[in-house]
Amino acid sequence: MRKSLIQKNRELLESEKGAVFKDPGGRLGICLVYPNTYHVGMSNLGFTGLYTLLNSMDGVVCERVFLPEKNDIDRIERTRSRLVSFESGRPLNSFDAIAFSVSFENDYPNVLKILGLAKIGYYSRDRGDRDPLIIMGGPCAFINPEPLADFMDVVFIGEAENEIDDLVRGLGSDGHKTGRLKSLSGVNGCYIPSFYEPTYSEEGKIIKVEKIYPEAPGVIKRVYVNDLNKTILTSRLSTPHTEFKDMYLIEAMRGCPFSCRFCVAGHVYDPPRQRKPEVLTEEIENAREKGLKVGLIAPSLTEYRGITGLLDGKDVHFSITSLRASKRSAEIVKMLKNGRSVSIAPEAGSQRLRDVVKKKISEDDILETSELILKSNIKNLKLYFMAGLPTETQEDIDAIIELVKKIRSLSKKGTISLTLSIFVPKPFTPFQWHPMEDEKKVRERMKIVKKALSGKGINVNHDAVRDAYMQGLLAMGDRRAGRALLKMNEHDNWKKACDEAGIDPDFYIFRKKNFDEKLPWDFIDNGIVKKELWDEYMNAMNI
Repeated sequence: MRKSLIQKNRELLESEKGAVFKDPGGRLGICLVYPNTYHVGMSNLGFTGLYTLLNSMDGVVCERVFLPEKNDIDRIERTRSRLVSFESGRPLNSFDAIAFSVSFENDYPNVLKILGLAKIGYYSRDRGDRDPLIIMGGPCAFINPEPLADFMDVVFIGEAENEIDDLVRGLGSDGHKTGRLKSLSGVNGCYIPSFYEPTYSEEGKIIKVEKIYPEAPGVIKRVYVNDLNKTILTSRLSTPHTEFKDMYLIEAMRGCPFSCRFCVAGHVYDPPRQRKPEVLTEEIENAREKGLKVGLIAPSLTEYRGITGLLDGKDVHFSITSLRASKRSAEIVKMLKNGRSVSIAPEAGSQRLRDVVKKKISEDDILETSELILKSNIKNLKLYFMAGLPTETQEDIDAIIELVKKIRSLSKKGTISLTLSIFVPKPFTPFQWHPMEDEKKVRERMKIVKKALSGKGINVNHDAVRDAYMQGLLAMGDRRAGRALLKMNEHDNWKKACDEAGIDPDFYIFRKKNFDEKLPWDFIDNGIVKKELWDEYMNAMNI
């Protein structure tokens, strides 16, 4: 089975450009893991960019691992084989550290699946000095890592570029595991879960969190990059087997100036930062020389200062995945060559509900932008709405239907794809205190939208309801949710896993919280004032 996996990996490697191969001798070995399939992981700029960054360091050899396809997982388990690294085919326990880059809560069960396939102990307390240190990074690490806390030796909270040298130095330090963890606890952004112990009340709320290691910081401050121009996060890797086929991904902007009340990225990546146009121009030239298309990454490229000058006159095919519904999008749409798809996200159909979530766009903005896109050379307009938003009524669902019908009537050109997502409250947003909507009610409302719009030149898709509520548990969960994660590793039914682990998911998903409650992620300082979030929440509830 190991030979079969190595051969499959080799075939993928042969189709890549930019993979790095190093002699591991005398170097710190880091296995960088994306807890989803190759196709998904290689579409993630943070993951591929970190791979490039680590391998640029002489004293480090970084290899990759992805979640195998389902049939390969079954064969590994049936033959009792081990999961091996992508580049050299080494077992994961031969590395000094295994670093998980985690972007989505629903990938949490895959983290444990990969540890199991690698035959590495799940709990940090069960691993010894000879085992690799298990690290968690990525967006979920500075949102709410607590459901995975008992399995992690180290959680890096924030943007790693400026702290990578200190982090690597700490990982490579000599001594016993406890000594290495104590050393790492002094590195900015490093959270050592085993140094803290939460206490719960009879009703299940967190009373306090005690420090087992007295010198551990009481609060972990998020690390962030002040000047994006001094550290280029770009991927030197390209492959035809991914979402962004033969595309050179470049981060243009980090953070969003709008801070919609449901959006965690608009809060934890604050303040918004952008790269200078001349810095991006140099990267675009690199892509042109390689004959690659350019994918510009930003929460809202409409707000990038100088975007029109950046696109104008460049002999490069650009891909821009998302635009804000506004008049500023007009110039951008006209400059896109052979565009396949552009997305806008109204989020709600009615102006009242857009005001509740603080989406600062009007219906006129949505209609004008949609018309520009449909009448241009863009082949597909993607629209994103949400169901189950706070204070949502049936009238708001009807407003989605009417708005999409208006958009479709603007032009017969192009296709419209509507995606309906389910609202999940996220940490560090004003809605972190709000419960999810009743599952039955959400299903009914999504069914109404699909029935009203499908077959009218509009493709309607929606989230898997089951996955959305699992995401709610993991987004809002504390360390006890980790017991359910371990059971999820045994079967796919997350509700059954919770039952077997003695976890009540309703406690996390459907319970409205008060301002004074201690939340699982309160130990993280993301530069956000909790009282200001509460005031935003109260303002939203009064609209």
